[in-house]
Amino acid sequence: MAKGEVTASHALRTAANGMSSTAIQLRYLQSLTSAASDHTHTIVVPFPKDIMSSPSTLTQGRNERLNVPGNLNAFVSHLMVSDCILHKGQAESGSGGSLCDNFTDLDFHHCFMGTSLYVRLLLYTRANLHCGREVEHHNLTSQPLLKLSRPTAFVIHGYRPTGAPPIWVDHIVGLLLERADLNVIVVDWNRGAANLNYLTAVTNTRQAADNLTGFLLNMQEDGASLAAVHLIGVSLGAHLAGFVGANLKGKIGRITGLDPAGPMFTGATAEERLDPSDAMFVDVLHTDMNSFGLNGAHGHIDYYANGGWDQPGCPKTIFSGKSYFVCGHQRSVFLFLCALNRTCSLTGYPCASYSDFLDGKCLQCEAFKPASCPKLGYDVSPWKDTLLRLGQTKAYFSTTATLPYKKLSYRVDMITWNQYLRWGVVILKLQSGRAVTEARIDSKRLRFEQYTSTRLLAQFEDDLQPIQKISLRIVTGNVIGPRYKLRLLRIRLTPLDDPDRSMMCRYDIILEENIEVSFRPLPCDSRQ
Repeated sequence: MAKGEVTASHALRTAANGMSSTAIQLRYLQSLTSAASDHTHTIVVPFPKDIMSSPSTLTQGRNERLNVPGNLNAFVSHLMVSDCILHKGQAESGSGGSLCDNFTDLDFHHCFMGTSLYVRLLLYTRANLHCGREVEHHNLTSQPLLKLSRPTAFVIHGYRPTGAPPIWVDHIVGLLLERADLNVIVVDWNRGAANLNYLTAVTNTRQAADNLTGFLLNMQEDGASLAAVHLIGVSLGAHLAGFVGANLKGKIGRITGLDPAGPMFTGATAEERLDPSDAMFVDVLHTDMNSFGLNGAHGHIDYYANGGWDQPGCPKTIFSGKSYFVCGHQRSVFLFLCALNRTCSLTGYPCASYSDFLDGKCLQCEAFKPASCPKLGYDVSPWKDTLLRLGQTKAYFSTTATLPYKKLSYRVDMITWNQYLRWGVVILKLQSGRAVTEARIDSKRLRFEQYTSTRLLAQFEDDLQPIQKISLRIVTGNVIGPRYKLRLLRIRLTPLDDPDRSMMCRYDIILEENIEVSFRPLPCDSRQ
């Protein structure tokens, strides 16, 4: 609830007994006028109809008129023009019958006209999971639900070209509170982010960061630890989080950047965007680097889903409408939500490039033992110390087009013994009962020759267990000449996602190019 409304309502209740209706209206306006002089707050209130019908004067008797102060007149007129008399940030009642403070809901009209920056901080805890409470920037103790002894996560949205609330806000709040007993504060800077002019929103990130920095300093003065603060920024919000971290000399505990915005930040220096020095630990997820996301590495660990470029399932042509522009950029949020929910386990493999990852060159995780390779999500404790020691790490993974996004990965090692040199791609199928899943290993053509060991990465859409049959085909593209035979001395499939699953092997297989051969997997010889 806006401070002006709180002040006016309190004064109205205090003075209501024994006063006439016009006197009550006057007291209401006087309280609002006093609050309006405090420029650190925006007043958004439901004015009585008779006041709104003539905002410049009030009638206190048959022949007596009272003037309303000019600054209030201007404010009222502004509200009337922008259709914001009834505050859209308040909705259904929460516990105790009080109104909830919801994310500011604007429309295209506001974006077209342009919005000025105004930052609201909406607090959620396990005690008010579905009913946000606005926290005053300079009076933290006024909100009893805010416990500074708890860790605090700030959720920061990005550019809002339509003014509508992000569809994922409630989901991320709920999942964070499911994972830990936190203060979750949604940083609502929709007034400032909702502008058709993207450059205005970019400029506003600095001012919003200064605003949030002041709030964090107030938290620190009241006993909160900056090391227990986690900023989660989406798109422009990722850079906003970085600016806050820079303002606080990197003392923030953690910043998570979900596809940091690229436009106006490409080629920017470390001081002009999110970078590892902005917090004690910075993790970044990239999903749309060739459009709205920022290319490069900007954290202690940078995850690149599907290489950080085009995402599976997203439209390929502009004729798909809005989804063509936002699908890949939004995928970062949905992948993070999936990881938070533990619906999917997305393991990132440290590698120099996505092509090297697909070629099976980066499937070892010795640097992180006894832990696995790093996993996207909330808990970074198994890998944090190692990642800080390594400096900056790039990690890659592939996903499916839909939930739960995870692909099942196997390391495939083959030893060939064929007489003639052949080039081709490999198609593997796993079968369990009537269910079949296929992996096409075709990132590049592979070289098969006499006594050559080849390591591949096979990624399957479905997790089938138990594996009863494996099918293999080597496609060379030869359609008119004689079909050459290829001999495999051994093929071994090692599951990468579950170390408790056994390796599968088969020995001495004869196959013809372009012809599928099927076999039952055998336990691997421990000596090989």
